[in-house]
Amino acid sequence: MIFDHEEASYRRLFYYGSLVGEQIMDKVVFKPIGIIRSGFQDIEGMPIQPLGAQGVKGIVEVYPEYAKGLQDIEGYSHLILIFHFHLSKSSDLLVKPFLDDKLRGVFSTRAPKGPNPIGFSVVKLLAVKDNRLEIEDVDIVDKTPLLDIKPFVSDFDNRYDTRNGWLSDKQLEARIKKSDERFR
Repeated sequence: MIFDHEEASYRRLFYYGSLVGEQIMDKVVFKPIGIIRSGFQDIEGMPIQPLGAQGVKGIVEVYPEYAKGLQDIEGYSHLILIFHFHLSKSSDLLVKPFLDDKLRGVFSTRAPKGPNPIGFSVVKLLAVKDNRLEIEDVDIVDKTPLLDIKPFVSDFDNRYDTRNGWLSDKQLEARIKKSDERFR
């Protein structure tokens, strides 16, 4: 099936094929809906997870053409920001994550070196002012392109029957560990 959708001057074409006998799309294009502002001008020295960025404030500037989509967002305490790791210039299937000295499969980490440099952070929403969201617990470099915003809903997003793989005994280290140059 092919779906065409015109939005301003931007055109998206999505192709959904079955897994048997049809070609699956090999390229997806996203358009940023805004920009994330923070005090981090470089990736070096940043917190590696929101847990290590408690109290760090930032701003989400949603582009004016998407501001209507912010309606009712003030009812949520936390948001999931989905963004592009724009400073990551290459991908690797094996990486040495910040919390380990061993090479790990990139999909078992949160490293920004996957084939699709997409990241997410759960941040606290402090205030909404027009197309600007004041946020806290920001572990994102300044001027990061924002791809989407989703509300964090505790009943939907919390899981208690989880396994944490190789990170099981390293989670608390995320509070103090800072990033370095390894993922440029």
